[in-house]
Amino acid sequence: MESEHVEETRPSAVAPDDSHLQETAPEPEASEAPPPAAEATQPSAAPEEAEAIPPSVAPEEAKAAPPEPPEKRRRGKWVLWALLGVFLLALIAGGSALAGYRSAIDQRNAFGSTQIAGETNAQYALALADMEAKNYEMARQRLEYVIRLDPNYPGAADALANVLLAQRTTATPTVAPTPTLTPTPDLRGRDELYNQAQALLAGADWSAAIDTLLTLRKQYPEFQAVQVDGMLYVALRNRGVSKIASSDLEGGTYDLTLAERFGPLDAEANNWRDWAEMYIRGASFWSIDWAQAVTAFAQLSVTVPNLSDSSGWTASNRYLDALLGYGDWLSSRGEWCLAAEQYATYLTLLANPQVEPTAIFADQQCSSGGQPDQAPNTTPTPPGQPPPLPTAEVTPTTPAAPPTSPPATPYP
Repeated sequence: MESEHVEETRPSAVAPDDSHLQETAPEPEASEAPPPAAEATQPSAAPEEAEAIPPSVAPEEAKAAPPEPPEKRRRGKWVLWALLGVFLLALIAGGSALAGYRSAIDQRNAFGSTQIAGETNAQYALALADMEAKNYEMARQRLEYVIRLDPNYPGAADALANVLLAQRTTATPTVAPTPTLTPTPDLRGRDELYNQAQALLAGADWSAAIDTLLTLRKQYPEFQAVQVDGMLYVALRNRGVSKIASSDLEGGTYDLTLAERFGPLDAEANNWRDWAEMYIRGASFWSIDWAQAVTAFAQLSVTVPNLSDSSGWTASNRYLDALLGYGDWLSSRGEWCLAAEQYATYLTLLANPQVEPTAIFADQQCSSGGQPDQAPNTTPTPPGQPPPLPTAEVTPTTPAAPPTSPPATPYP
């Protein structure tokens, strides 16, 4: 039985499907004899294998799935090792970066701690110095700052407690400031203020009108702005002219300057301001430059002879005294002809018998070329100086009006 099964499973010598095997296998040479006992050397398949793999199918499957070459297997292993190496390098680099970051954070924290420690030490030392100097308020601030930086700083809490105790024991009572008295604000309505200002303008009460208008302008800046500015112009202009006419030259000039901010001055107001400025300028040259004083008051004595300053000295009186002062100054310099002109002008305006001898003497000196025919006195004249005025005949002069004139001092 066994031999029969073996014979059935053995492939036949001539099989229809073995043509490809015959094509691939090399043919033996004709001279070579077939190998003896070919059947005995050919391997026989087991019965189970013969049943599972038919002879016609097994060679095709073996041809369709050939075994992988060893080179391809080795290449796949190298790729796996390369990927594993890259992963390990990335892991090492990430670990190094994390370690460096943590090291930098630790260094930064250490540096910050060092700085804070230095600051707290310095402030604590300054606080102790302030405590010794009894500057407790500054010491308290420094110690509070130290405790904020380092709550566990040794000695800071105790020092702060001592400072607070010292402040309570040495505190001085606070003196309440004296309340400043302020004027009662004007709470009248805008219409009432406006009507009141109109009434004051009509009554020529310029100062009260100006105060009322300024209050209205401050409290209600948008109310009747054009009309209020026009009323201020009228009040300031009229008060300025009134002050100049009342001998307050500086105050009147200031008011006219303020009025000019609201509108151009008229011709009359401009004249009053020019006269006041000319009077002030002429008075500033008094006893310093008689020629300038004579020029200024010569014009004023014609246009506004009664114009005066706070001293009450009118422009006409100042002109007469300036002529005498200028004539005396010219005489002292030996300029007799110019001095005679000043005296003659004075006598033309005012016949003063006390000035006539001086005027005659100056005229004689001018006619004789500066050498008098008779010496007015026996007092010798020092060489190099002009001859003195005749004291026996000439006495100091005073203006006729007003009876008592102010001293000839420079205008302040």
